[in-house]
Amino acid sequence: MTLKLGCIADDYTGASDLANTLTRAGLRTVQTIGVPAADLALPEVDAVVVSLKSRSIEASLAVARSREADTWLRGRGARHVLFKICSTFDSTDAGNIGPVMDALAGDAGDGIVLVTPAFPETRRTVYQGNLFVGAVPLNESPLKDHPLNPMHDANLVRVLARQSQRKVGLVDLAIVVHGPEAIGHRLAELAGQGIGAAIVDAVFDADLTAIGAAALNNRVSVGASGIGLGLARALVEAGHVRSHGLAEHEDAPVGGMAACLAGSCSQATLQQIAQAETIMPVLHLDAAGLIAGPDETRRALAWARERIGKGPVLIASSATPDQVSALQAKHGRDAAGHAIEQAMADLAEGLIGAGVRRLIVAGGETSGAVVDRLKIPGFLVGPEIAAGVPVLRAIGAGAGDMLLALKSGNFGGPQFFADALGLMR
Repeated sequence: MTLKLGCIADDYTGASDLANTLTRAGLRTVQTIGVPAADLALPEVDAVVVSLKSRSIEASLAVARSREADTWLRGRGARHVLFKICSTFDSTDAGNIGPVMDALAGDAGDGIVLVTPAFPETRRTVYQGNLFVGAVPLNESPLKDHPLNPMHDANLVRVLARQSQRKVGLVDLAIVVHGPEAIGHRLAELAGQGIGAAIVDAVFDADLTAIGAAALNNRVSVGASGIGLGLARALVEAGHVRSHGLAEHEDAPVGGMAACLAGSCSQATLQQIAQAETIMPVLHLDAAGLIAGPDETRRALAWARERIGKGPVLIASSATPDQVSALQAKHGRDAAGHAIEQAMADLAEGLIGAGVRRLIVAGGETSGAVVDRLKIPGFLVGPEIAAGVPVLRAIGAGAGDMLLALKSGNFGGPQFFADALGLMR
């Protein structure tokens, strides 16, 4: 297997988003969970997305794991590696975007790194270096209340400069609209000024195509799924990859019982849970009870086992920002988050043990905990449920054939759970 594109994602739902985007653009894509074992049998593909759970861990660990993934990908022929981050750039001043970028670019010998989280399809745009969520700057969006990485600055040049050892500059929209050569010329100018990373504006879908073509001239880039789309298009247009139809990825139905787990506290997920209550039984967990011990988890599994034989169920630990703040104040942010994630992983393990073979998980940290617990080494990417969220078919799972959907908290429309169940057959 010789890869045309290697990708390292800092969380599992973001990896699914990127793998979905690459598949839609015509690349045969596999998402792995962690750096693959040497004996994992992978099909012949164009791109591999290595999923790491590294967004909110200690920076030195994130760097070490990302470098290990980079070594594996380059050993399979990948000349260009994308470090995939969230389209909302959520991180703290300690990292982990800057430290990982610095390490990968240093290993690759790149003098300057192109960086953009823009993805206009999902209403994430960058203008004059400022990240917008829909019509509002990042710091005025719901991300200002993110439970792990609250974002209070929309200017990504400043945000990245606080994390990176490299000087950070800007390639603005007036340059981007003139295409890949203009972008490359501006990057060379910035590099000559001692600048080692550049935030690149992108407002329209066509901007991603130009950015992707420019990025391929270097060995590393950093961004969300939008730049992944640009890279995929550039590879196809240059003739490095033959575009493949989605039908080549489809396989026999899995069937079996279905369940949903929601750990995200985003406004979008809270709305989706409310809509799900009209079509399936929903159990709202007591988050404080999850932190206190196993009794709440046992209660939830007993509740689910009584119902999943009759149809899908949803179990939610999601809470409002005020409730999350109160829990964090009482138990500590990291301790509360870890306890709830592990409780949700316990639930996933119990549901699979009860015969569930179609599992939908809402929330990036929740998805990471669930997939780690289930020890699924990789996925083939299937049809798109919503922008950035594909159906995933497990590779090498101990429980056999399984379908999963891993949804970032802010993704999907109000009917997401119904839409997912309709495609996961």
